[in-house]
Amino acid sequence: MHILVLPGDGIGPEITDATLLVLEHVTRALSLDLTWEVQEIGIASLRRVGTTLPLSVLDACRRADGVILGPVSTADYPARHTGGINVSAELRIQLDLFANIRPSRTREGLRHWGRTPMDLVIVRENTEGFYADRNMHSGSGELMPTPDLALSIRKISASASSRIARAAFELAATRRRHVTAVHKSNVLGVTDGLFLREVRQLARTYPDISYDEQLVDSMAALLVRDAARFDVIVTTNMFGDILSDEASELSGSLGLAASINASDRHCMAQAQHGSAPDIQGQNKANPISLIVSAAMLIDWLGRRHSKADFTTAARIIETSVDAVLRTPATRTIDLGGPLGTSAFTSELCKEIDVHGVR
Repeated sequence: MHILVLPGDGIGPEITDATLLVLEHVTRALSLDLTWEVQEIGIASLRRVGTTLPLSVLDACRRADGVILGPVSTADYPARHTGGINVSAELRIQLDLFANIRPSRTREGLRHWGRTPMDLVIVRENTEGFYADRNMHSGSGELMPTPDLALSIRKISASASSRIARAAFELAATRRRHVTAVHKSNVLGVTDGLFLREVRQLARTYPDISYDEQLVDSMAALLVRDAARFDVIVTTNMFGDILSDEASELSGSLGLAASINASDRHCMAQAQHGSAPDIQGQNKANPISLIVSAAMLIDWLGRRHSKADFTTAARIIETSVDAVLRTPATRTIDLGGPLGTSAFTSELCKEIDVHGVR
């Protein structure tokens, strides 16, 4: 298995280095058939070759078994026609990464902010919705007929709704067998009506999985009040983006939030947070989000290619993160501990090495 690694911008290179060190340790511990290479994107690539995403890198992504993408500073990029391609969005489109899968769970010994513990996964449609840079064949989904009038087009298709629903139900079948669809059909009756039509149709083909629905505003409140009731949540692009950040923060910190973008053929691990340029180069970044995202990628590869040692490696990374976080003395600064990026990664690698000996 070969992974293409794209460090990105801001703290991206620092947390990518940490992630690769973790992968080195787990690969050595389990003798995994796993290799990787690093290629340049983002601001560094823009300065060197005039684009944030060279075609050669895109081709390499298509050939790779998986991709690890560090945070990108999209807001700092120039216009697309001058080389400022949104790398995250472009890869989601070009690799058809229609499912953004974001788990949120509380961890033993670590403070969380909701009223109840949680262990849920938000399955977010990733290719259309209100996202103007990816919902049109040509041009943008936003337009300004006059200087004082701006319009945004929301794209919802039956095919995309059906396949994200199937991804949610298949995931629920491996967990607690419960799917909740989140929508706003009382206001967006046509678009969310179509989304719900497809999800309900899929639900009938999974009679052993319980199914219910929530309005997006009530879901935002319930994540605070009673997140323990939810298992797998399926929703459209923008709702899923917002709710997953809320759930991750409530579970402990956005810095702990794992995320993969997947299709039937490709998978990309991506930290759920941004590039944090304000702490770039200061050894303060929490690398956990990208590390556990890489673990999700390893698990996806293991399941897709029937490699039990890969799924074991993913589990070792997750349990090792839990073990290190139980002790305040081995937590990162943002979690109330004393450790910077490199010191935390060192502690995590020690824990992984212990697991490898067991």
